This record gives sequence, C-alpha cells and structure tokens, in this order.
Amino acid sequence: MNIDISKLSEAELIDLDNRIVERLRFLRQMRSHEQMIQFSIGERVTFQPEGQPPVVGMLTRYNRKTVTVITDDGQHWNVSPRFLRKAVSESVTNTKNNVVRLKKD
Repeated sequence: MNIDISKLSEAELIDLDNRIVERLRFLRQMRSHEQMIQFSIGERVTFQPEGQPPVVGMLTRYNRKTVTVITDDGQHWNVSPRFLRKAVSESVTNTKNNVVRLKKD
C-alpha cells in the first residue's frame, strides 16, 4: 500500500494523524478485550509482578484496559490481561479461606 501524503495540506495531515491514532487505540482495546474475555469474574488467576514472587487472587472486575484482581490477603491489583494465567486448581484446594474481604467505599 503506497499513500502519497506530499500533496496533503496541514489540516488534512492533522486529520489523518488523528484518524491513525484513533484506529491504533481501537486495535489495542480490541486486543485487550480479547485477552480479557478468556477469564471470568470470580476466576482464580495468577501473575508475576517484576522482581516479586507470583501473586494469586480472584478476578473481580473488568476495567477498560485492565482487570482488578484481589489477592487472598486483600491486596487490590489492576493488571493487564496479557500478564494473567489461570491459577492451578491445586492452589484453590490448599487455601485456608476462600472468602475475600472487600473494603467498603
């Protein structure tokens, strides 16, 4: 595909730039959404923050670009779905408490 932009005015170039940015944003959101729907609310998931041990928790909310995960000790994490993995079912049976306490707003 060869597009000659040398004849476009400044206003046309700005409009083209805005359209390109919007299209790229849409494609990123679609990719993120596709990754999100692989997981269900209430599902046990795991991820590994950089330089820390793996974190296991329950997916509690879909956000625009991330999902919210609440760990067994009550920590809230907003994580990109691309970093999530389904938690091994063995970890569910080994947990002492399956109830996650949520903070009231």
